[in-house]
Amino acid sequence: MPQLDKKLSGIVNRKVEEVAPSGIREFDQEISPIPGIVKLTIGEPDFDVPEHVKQAAIESIKENKSHYSAQPGIIELRQAISHYLQDGTGVEYDPESEIIVTVGATEAIYDSINALLNPGDKIIVPTPTFALYFPIIRLTGADIITIDTSADDFVLTPEKLQGALDKYGDSVKAVLLNYPGNPTGVEYSKDQLQSLADIISQHKMFVIADEIYKELTYGVQHYSIASMLPEQTILINGLSKSHAMTGYRVGYIAAPADFVKEATKVHAFVVTAPSNPAQYAAAEALENGLQDPKAMKDIYQKRRDYIAGRLADMGFDIVEPHGAFYIFVKIPEHIHMSSLEFAKDLAKKGKVGVTPGSAFGPGGEGYIRLSYAASDEDIKLCMDRMEKYLAMVTE
Repeated sequence: MPQLDKKLSGIVNRKVEEVAPSGIREFDQEISPIPGIVKLTIGEPDFDVPEHVKQAAIESIKENKSHYSAQPGIIELRQAISHYLQDGTGVEYDPESEIIVTVGATEAIYDSINALLNPGDKIIVPTPTFALYFPIIRLTGADIITIDTSADDFVLTPEKLQGALDKYGDSVKAVLLNYPGNPTGVEYSKDQLQSLADIISQHKMFVIADEIYKELTYGVQHYSIASMLPEQTILINGLSKSHAMTGYRVGYIAAPADFVKEATKVHAFVVTAPSNPAQYAAAEALENGLQDPKAMKDIYQKRRDYIAGRLADMGFDIVEPHGAFYIFVKIPEHIHMSSLEFAKDLAKKGKVGVTPGSAFGPGGEGYIRLSYAASDEDIKLCMDRMEKYLAMVTE
């Protein structure tokens, strides 16, 4: 195996060197070798891709649709995305100039942030939130303005948004909203979004709306800020969560044409074009599979209610999730450990894997995240093990 020549040591991009790996993935890898552990760490649906969606991918291969697609994605999929978004937001996005198909929502986030931010620019990120945002932003040289939402039911209030804008002025180029949220599962109401939109509309800035969990809400309706502020919204979504298509890697950006033109350059330099079979599968999902998420959502809701009940009985304070497939809970006060210490101890002694809240930025410390995108059997086993563990550490 080749060893790096010593004279090449340290010859790397300094920004990359300074960025830490994903706290979620790193912790998951750290605890994975523990014998007998059962994990509720990674947010990946445990369902199969709907059969008709798989067949669309197979048919595309049989029909030799194997050449490069248009860089923004096949027109059939962009048209399907346009129709889907018009039905959901009331905004008509031109499939030719206002939509990019990306390799998962992750690439959509990367493309959007890199097309938007310059070194020294500022972006507001309410926390706790999806950990991937932080390193992507840091690689651009932009500054992250975090707003801790833990005292406000884990939503960004208009008062705190306005306060940040008053402090930092025109250097703020965007605010990043993820809802329903990871790790909290918290959803924004229509009134909450409108109050934020009213402020954003008065400033020279974008809102990046990551709505990847849009189809997974429980007892509430999802509203998109794009319907209130289409001229300033960069909308991100994908098929990974709604149709259990994580491995297909299909996401997308919808935004005004002037921004999409620049984001398409980043996209093209990074991936050239998405995979054809995945794109045809995604088009089928959006054209003929809009009811597919319902069966999954019903199961998720039952799991959510079960796990919330069990955790409440154990003494955890619960952030009530109205979307996604995570539950964010506060570690009981009598347990004097940080979230990382607690998660490690639970993994080693209780054989249960959860994600420490510190991985999600300010406001996450003192909490843990559990994913209920896992089998009923694994969830029950984890709850039983957690109950035994808590009895042991409180003796």
